[in-house]
Amino acid sequence: MPKNILVTSALPYANGSIHLGHVLEAVQTDIWVRFQKLVGNSCYFFCADDTHGTPIMIAAKKAGKTPESMIEEVQKEHYKDLSAFGVSYDNYYTTNSDENKKYSESIYLTLKKKGHIVARNIEQSYCEHDKMFLPDRFIKGTCPKCGSKDQYGDSCEVCGTSYSPKDLKDSYCSICGTTPVLKESKHLFFKLQDFQSQLQTWIEEESRMHEGAQKKLKEWFTSGLQEWDISRDGPYFGFAIPEEENKYFYVWLDAPIGYMASAMNFLKDEKKFNEFWKDGKGEIVHFIGKDILYFHGLFWPAMLMGSDYQTPSQLNVHGFLTVNGEKMSKSRGTFINASTFVKFLDVEHFRFYLACRLGPGMEDVDISFDDFVSRVNSDLIGNLVNLVSRVSTSILDKMDRKLGSLSVEGKSLVQDLLSKDAEIREAYDSRNYSKVMREITGLGDKVNKYVNDYAPWNLIKTDVEKAREVVTTSLNCAKILFTYLAPVTPNIVNSVASLFQVTNLSFLNLNETLENKVLGPYQMLSKRVEEKNISLMIQETKEAFEKANPEKSKQEQGKTQNSDSGSATVSEDGFITIDELSKVELRVGQIQEANPVEGADKLLFVKVNLGEKGIKNVFAGIKASYTAEELVGKKVVVVANLKPRQMKFGLSEAMLLASGKDKTLSLFVPDRDANPGDLLK
Repeated sequence: MPKNILVTSALPYANGSIHLGHVLEAVQTDIWVRFQKLVGNSCYFFCADDTHGTPIMIAAKKAGKTPESMIEEVQKEHYKDLSAFGVSYDNYYTTNSDENKKYSESIYLTLKKKGHIVARNIEQSYCEHDKMFLPDRFIKGTCPKCGSKDQYGDSCEVCGTSYSPKDLKDSYCSICGTTPVLKESKHLFFKLQDFQSQLQTWIEEESRMHEGAQKKLKEWFTSGLQEWDISRDGPYFGFAIPEEENKYFYVWLDAPIGYMASAMNFLKDEKKFNEFWKDGKGEIVHFIGKDILYFHGLFWPAMLMGSDYQTPSQLNVHGFLTVNGEKMSKSRGTFINASTFVKFLDVEHFRFYLACRLGPGMEDVDISFDDFVSRVNSDLIGNLVNLVSRVSTSILDKMDRKLGSLSVEGKSLVQDLLSKDAEIREAYDSRNYSKVMREITGLGDKVNKYVNDYAPWNLIKTDVEKAREVVTTSLNCAKILFTYLAPVTPNIVNSVASLFQVTNLSFLNLNETLENKVLGPYQMLSKRVEEKNISLMIQETKEAFEKANPEKSKQEQGKTQNSDSGSATVSEDGFITIDELSKVELRVGQIQEANPVEGADKLLFVKVNLGEKGIKNVFAGIKASYTAEELVGKKVVVVANLKPRQMKFGLSEAMLLASGKDKTLSLFVPDRDANPGDLLK
């Protein structure tokens, strides 16, 4: 039976533009939703702008606007930017809505009636200069656990620790820089500890979340769950708390309820709404970043439990987006807004590249623009798009664009591709997109070899019908490959469907063949990435930052120059710290393919399987000690997080560890059984 699924991605905050970090989550969710629909499931995709809180109020005041008018403008911009990346929402709403107010009040009053809300006076940070109590995100200081500076008042972005603002060291008001004072104020608390046992059971339930997220959530149970402050003093932009004076719901109470509000705004049917949120007749699936795991993995399900609503069936957690192994940086031009990317590059290329990098866990997703160019031009354009273009243009024109029947050999090749159907479905469903991409490109290699072996562009000169047979087989294989790719690159796949004269490419019509039919005209599916466009995009991002922040830009440039000038990485005593060592990611790799490099005396080109980290290309100077044949299947030790380097012969993405010189080189290999991707400790 088809599943009934309600899917959400985290709500972008209405106080800034959409950047590639937001796009990562939106695309990851969209791929999953599209897959569910393509296999015949009923699947809704809801999101909204997160619109409440002091930051919105202050930003609107600075802009000379009302908060309501500002968030309306921002919502339109957010929706435009996310939609530009092919993200197809059923409803993109706002948390500042009648529906959200209704459900927020109802949930709160139910929790209060059941005794899960308690009131007490607390000392709270107050800015004497700005005459207001400061929300957590308007207090900065040094993390009490790891010592990182300039961290927010509620959690550390470096170590992930959550804490009270008064635990922050050297705190200051992020608006004016004044040191806050403590003042007493009545606050309302949600008794999270009332649900400790239920939450532990919920977290451990099979298929709820990846083991990494599960392990992280369990850490918070060690010292016992704490009460959660759900109120804020006015002035505050948000919903007033019923039965209280000058108290407002903390933004994190009504933000996740925005999922429910967006659903109700779209469904407009309480019975259908209740199928998901009350009756358990549908699945609720959330996609979030690891920075908000605490709220979605503890507070949110506890709120739902206490107010008699259904809890999420799945909590899918991803890591941060980094560029060349570092946090995105505005001064370096790598903190790229979605609108800027769209001006210079093809969004479907970015969707494909993200899919190549995304696994099921919450590891950070690192992008390298050198790797982006190489992978898109090689795997998407050179392998898959080229497979269609080379046999459906002039060759097909010479055959009146008509396909023939599949031969015995053709049917066998088609079955090879169809045999991967179940494995690809499972990988999509478990969000292991990088595995899907490896399978698709591997199958593409096989089909391209078939085309090259027969060379229909030559065959047509002597045997038109044999050439037609080869083209028919090739395009039937392409139909399967692009069906597998459909959740990732919908625009390209729609163009392929138009060429094949079919309504769409779906897993439901995967087994249908293209035989004895006339195909439509060929239209270019996609172009290669131009490296100059990446340079222009980064330059525009840097210039925008420098224009908006002239003083900060000078400071950042100074830091960069200082860090670049200090090339020494080892202290004078010859030692490195454990933190410096931990930056090197050593993993077990298994060599899947090895070949000599034409024009290079010392190099071998190898493809190394690093498990969930994917397959990396390496140019290794080991030809004097190893033959290509003896390397295949060998397990080795790999530096997995080395910055990709563009060499004369191609992009090298990692490094093999070896000792010795020239003909006496010896590769490091695991002493005992180890699996590709295992991290060396």
